[in-house]
Amino acid sequence: MGGPGDPPEGTPEGGPVGGEDEYRSVVFDESFVRAARLQESSARERMTDHAPAVRRRPPLRRGLTRQALVLVVLILVAFGTAIYMGVRHPYGTDEAQQPVEPLRMTVIPLSPQGAVPGAADAETLFAHSPAAQYEVGAEGIPLPAARSTAHFSDSQVVTALTTVKDYLVRSSLYPEVLDSSEVRPTRALLDPGQLDQFDQSVDHPTADGRHALTGWLVRFDPTRAELADPKIRVQGNLTAAETDPATLEVTADHTFVYALRPTGAPAGAEVSLFTVRRELTFRFDRDDLRLHQTQLVVSYVQAGPLSCAEDAADHLHPLLAGQTAKAGGPAGTDPFATDSATALCGTLAAAAEPKV
Repeated sequence: MGGPGDPPEGTPEGGPVGGEDEYRSVVFDESFVRAARLQESSARERMTDHAPAVRRRPPLRRGLTRQALVLVVLILVAFGTAIYMGVRHPYGTDEAQQPVEPLRMTVIPLSPQGAVPGAADAETLFAHSPAAQYEVGAEGIPLPAARSTAHFSDSQVVTALTTVKDYLVRSSLYPEVLDSSEVRPTRALLDPGQLDQFDQSVDHPTADGRHALTGWLVRFDPTRAELADPKIRVQGNLTAAETDPATLEVTADHTFVYALRPTGAPAGAEVSLFTVRRELTFRFDRDDLRLHQTQLVVSYVQAGPLSCAEDAADHLHPLLAGQTAKAGGPAGTDPFATDSATALCGTLAAAAEPKV
């Protein structure tokens, strides 16, 4: 006789003893039943006309599991931290930004010893001058091989050198800067911390060692001289070095030679040469490198032929072919006045002028 759990006819031949089949281990708990997509109608529901034996249950609305929610929160926190650190320390350093140093400048007029040499064309003058082998324009400002420093990469050094070259081109070669009609090309490359000083030099130029506009850029008195040849001769070099972990410094030493003639003169008028030697020191912090801007901190300029009797703070007033320097020199300087630079004037060596 079979047991209480066995079929009336007994256990089928070959079946497991006691009715323990392979499905005995499956447990149909409440969660399994709730998850079923089909649900059998109750006896009362099946008595209703046209009621189906089974019906499809609406899908369960599942929310995020606790583990998934924790993972999402962790991702959001990590992402927010990365954004904050990128804004607070964009280059992964905690160095404090150094204050921008004002530009210190010296502009020295070079007075000719006699009449300024002239010729009918610029090529003749250049061929007989020390600038005969100089390159033309930006070609005379080559970039040196860039090497990384202890705290600045190769690309950062290249950026600094390129920015300085751009500054030299905009401040020494742009026609609209040379003829005094524009200053914006030069201004656009300066660190914002120097813009007030630059603007004061534009609005109220003075030879005080801080606000001579000719310390920032090269520009000629438009009522006196204009370019006779757009091919400006240039020669010089650039060097870059790290001064501290937060500062990269570039020094530029270039000589620019311009062919000039009197403003409004006919094409056949005599041409003369004008030379400007610019020794400049630029500094860069990491913001400057990122924004392609610079701090010009030292400007030492020698320019001639000029008359020492004329103020060169706003414009350079070139002496042209056949002219001689006016008698006199710069006004006296009070050595006890701390806000006044010592006035200087030099003599233009005969060897610096073309032999025509």
